[in-house]
This record gives sequence, structure tokens and C-alpha cells, in this order.
Amino acid sequence: MADLKRDDVTWLDGDMPYSQQFGDHFYSRADGRAECHYVFMGGNGLPERWNGAADFTIGELGFGTGLNFLETWRSWKECRVPGQAIHYVSFEAFPMTSGQIERALSPWPLLTPLAGEMLGRWSELTEAPATWRLDAQTSLTVVVGAALDGVRAWGGIADAWYLDGFAPSKNPEMWSEDLMQAVCDHTRAGGTFASYTAAGWVRRNLQAAGFIVEKQPGHAGKREMIRGYKPD
Repeated sequence: MADLKRDDVTWLDGDMPYSQQFGDHFYSRADGRAECHYVFMGGNGLPERWNGAADFTIGELGFGTGLNFLETWRSWKECRVPGQAIHYVSFEAFPMTSGQIERALSPWPLLTPLAGEMLGRWSELTEAPATWRLDAQTSLTVVVGAALDGVRAWGGIADAWYLDGFAPSKNPEMWSEDLMQAVCDHTRAGGTFASYTAAGWVRRNLQAAGFIVEKQPGHAGKREMIRGYKPD
């Protein structure tokens, strides 16, 4: 694996990864896999929106442990039909090592086979974006570097976004007005986003970018989360 910038990851409660750089956990302490379903998939209307879609692109801010991708891929494999394809594009400044990812995903053995397939390509990761065809109907691109630069340079357009950076108070650059504008610019008309946070200034940045934003009850007792869409 190339010499990439790394976060200083420590471990809490056994195998819970914690970012020393940003002072935050990598996923929900309640259940990261359940959070993926409720916040990111549910907030974007998935898997229902896959029905009848020939090609579907998901953009993500913050690849982290890969948990969101792997759970999305697992769900996709259960409901897809021949002829459909999903493209998952994630923007990550400080990619974890394969060993860290394996440890972080250990609470979910259901994902181990898919994680093994993904990590089989992980040593190829560099600062030059490359797309990995993980099966005949699924591709993954991890764009390494500052999210704003990566999204602006990306030549694609997303049907749905997972906004999953560290908490806005810990990592404000991941929720900036410029980055939210770039996300909106790379969203298809009628496309959606979802995030676990409902911070007021994040909502305002998304609205200023052109999204319609709404709040709904959060995951695992969290008071609120946000979801929204780009008008036609």
C-alpha cells in the first residue's frame, strides 16, 4: 500500500476505533451496521430506489472502516437483478490500514467475506483514484485526499449521498459550505442525501447549496438526523 496519510487510531471497548486526530468514533457506539440501514440507506430511500434502476451511483464523504459500503453491498446483493449495476464512490483523506479495517469490522462476522474481497484490493490504494470491480454488478472507488478537492475533480454524478464525516464540531471542513455546494453540484436532479447530524449550520450549508432539507428522528435515541433531495 502506498505511503498515505494516516489518522492516529486507538481502540475503545475492545474493537471500537476512535480517531485521535478528530476526537470522535468512526461509527455509532450503539450499532454501526444498524446506523447504516437507518440513517444512510433508509434516509436515501434504499433499497427501494434500486428497484428498476439500471445504474445507481452512491457518493460518500468519509470511507472510514468501509462499514457503510460493505453493508450497502451486502444489501444490494440480496435484491439486485441481472443488468443492474451500482457504483460506490467514497472520499477519504486518511484511509485506515487493512489490519485496522479488519479489527473495526470484527463485530459483524456477516460482513467478513465481503470485507475479504474488498481488502484483497486494498494494497492497490494510492492517491490516484482507481475503480475496483468487486463483482459483475458492483464497483468501488476510494478517492484519497481532501474531500473538497476530490468531489470537485470527480467526473461523476450521484443518485444518493452518505454524508458521514466525523462530527461537525470535530471536523468542520467536512461540512463546509464549499463542500456541500460541490456535493450538490455532483448530485442528479431528484437525487438525495442523508446524514446522522442535524447541526443547524450544516443544514443551512446544504440549503444554500440547493438541497431541500428535512429533519427526522435520529438513530438509537439520537434526537434528530437530516435527509433531503435536490429539486428537479
